[in-house]
Amino acid sequence: MKASTRKVTSARSGADPSRGGELRHKGNPWFLALTAIGVVFGDIGTSPLYTLSVTLSASGQPVPTAADVLGIISLIFWALMAMVSLKYVVLVLRADNDGEGGILALLSLVERVTNGPGIPILVLPGIMGAALLYGDGVITPAISVLSAVEGLKLVTPALEDFVLPITLAILIGLAVIAMLGAVNIWAAPEILKALSPHEAARFVFANPLVAFAVMGGVFLALTGAEALYADMGHVGPTAIRRAWFSLVLPALLLNYFGQGALVLADPTAIDSPFYKLAPHWALIPLVALATLATIIASQALVSGVFSLTRQAMQMGLCPRMRIVPTSSEEAGQIYVPTANWLLMIGTLLIVVLFKSSENLAGAYGIAVSGTMLVTTILLYRVAIGRWQWPPALAILIIVVFGAVDANFLASNSLKIVHGGWFPITVGGAMMVLMLCWRQGSSLVRHRLQDMSMPLNRFVANVDKMVVARTPGVGVWLTKVAHGASPVLLHQVKHNMVLHETMILMTIVADRRPRVAVAERHSIERLGHGIYHIQGRLGFMQTPDIPLTLKNCKTLGFEVDLEHVHYYIAHEIVVRRARNSAMAAVPFAIYAFLARIASRAPDFFKIPHERVLEVGFHIEI
Repeated sequence: MKASTRKVTSARSGADPSRGGELRHKGNPWFLALTAIGVVFGDIGTSPLYTLSVTLSASGQPVPTAADVLGIISLIFWALMAMVSLKYVVLVLRADNDGEGGILALLSLVERVTNGPGIPILVLPGIMGAALLYGDGVITPAISVLSAVEGLKLVTPALEDFVLPITLAILIGLAVIAMLGAVNIWAAPEILKALSPHEAARFVFANPLVAFAVMGGVFLALTGAEALYADMGHVGPTAIRRAWFSLVLPALLLNYFGQGALVLADPTAIDSPFYKLAPHWALIPLVALATLATIIASQALVSGVFSLTRQAMQMGLCPRMRIVPTSSEEAGQIYVPTANWLLMIGTLLIVVLFKSSENLAGAYGIAVSGTMLVTTILLYRVAIGRWQWPPALAILIIVVFGAVDANFLASNSLKIVHGGWFPITVGGAMMVLMLCWRQGSSLVRHRLQDMSMPLNRFVANVDKMVVARTPGVGVWLTKVAHGASPVLLHQVKHNMVLHETMILMTIVADRRPRVAVAERHSIERLGHGIYHIQGRLGFMQTPDIPLTLKNCKTLGFEVDLEHVHYYIAHEIVVRRARNSAMAAVPFAIYAFLARIASRAPDFFKIPHERVLEVGFHIEI
């Protein structure tokens, strides 16, 4: 007799997905803007520490001319206005995936608006952009802290190896750098000529080859733009726009123009224009302030790497890692120990290798410039698919921004031999790992599906396959969404026993960052005491199997968690000797990642005393 099937699902939310980013942030808008100053702008706010000195050095002139200074400051000004203010703050922040930003959130949004499981031609650049951010994550703490601490050398060489533990607010820091810049602009007001694009154009056309080399240094002023987008989920796009236009942008411009004015008045200040803005007595407080700001900037980027890692896990791009929540109120505040230790090792290694911010500047910029170009490419699909722009307008705008991004990437490519190889190596390695894991995981899922039994057939024959139904609830966590997994069949064949209540549970990754509780669960009552529960989670959410069972109470399905037994497949994946779907080297990488992945009970928050892992060989 065929068992009846009844499916219970929760109602879909009627919220407008395009407003998801704003609806999640209901605090005072100006307080959120103030919060954004400390959380979002740490990276771009520390760029004045090294940008101008590196850029002037790239011009090849031991003593820069007034035309060089005006042209470079003009390039920095217009780059900030066009690529940060217009591209990121005005346009890219509109591409929020239910309030979340960043390259993987954008990739997931592209998949949603195009109604496909992933466009291969766009998925690959998206993975590449995410991988390059890991390379940037290793370099940013190193160059930021080095550039701050090096200011101690201007006080006394005896303090070169120390960082003063002075605690000052980053808001005060922005005010200080703005004030220092304004004072020097007052002393050399001719620097204001750089506001005209004519100065930038004259510098570029006077010596195109030098200008091309200089663009890699100019790009350092923009490196926090991608982090600005990635951190959008903390405060929302409106708060970021208010903070940027009302305080951060004016402070940065005043400081850059102040440094330019200082170099106009004293060309020998080229070695450290940021610190020489201040009088000698203020150097120690300024260095302490800069060091604190770089710590904040580095921490913001490290937190971004944690979020990126969790997104990659949920999107099937990397193996399971242990996630530790650090806040009972904010789900986005997490700690990923494995990612943290790897970042620490990479950062220490790069500091030892490059030793100074001047040397490290050669390695900085190429990774994030690649990510910014990928963001522009993906933005085209969002513009025509979500914003409903006419294709001609979308192409025009994306081509303009893409051309600038490509120019920055090409200019930064000159740094490859001077250190740029390091972030490319890190990013390349991460991309290989992601692609190997994605391919291996996909093959395992398809193989499991091929080996499974249709659910209706399994339910119809369950009484013939088992000799006893023991008391209690058995929860089988399975990757097979529409069938009885081969692991379950293997267990039934050998033991011929099942629990009275048996739950087949599948966790499905959604393209949204978060799935509301009302939409998160569906239950199929298959008959014979067998249920199929599907949990749907966004890429910013962490699975919790006991909590999922508890939340099913809202759908009229309730179990006693004290009498639940969990079964998880421990898959031992082997490569076929002949006709394998995966080459030997990618398989070896996948197998290694599978071995070091976090144990499933830890990742799914299943009590260890109630879980049984069932070993199962599978060939791909």
